Amino acid sequence: MKAKEIQELHNLSEQELNVKLAELKEELFNLRFRHATGQLENPVSLRNCKRDIARVQTILRQKELKA
Repeated sequence: MKAKEIQELHNLSEQELNVKLAELKEELFNLRFRHATGQLENPVSLRNCKRDIARVQTILRQKELKA
């Protein structure tokens, strides 16, 4: 995820962030499934997806603490 994309995440509402989080978790599930079956071409995508999930969770927590 690039810096511009991260900045765009900060501008989203909590509801939109929760939707994004659900999408990322579904993507991680699919990546894990493809990795287990040997169809995953780029294993680094697993790590990147986990980091994106952590970023969204961090932004959600920051918004929660501000409220």
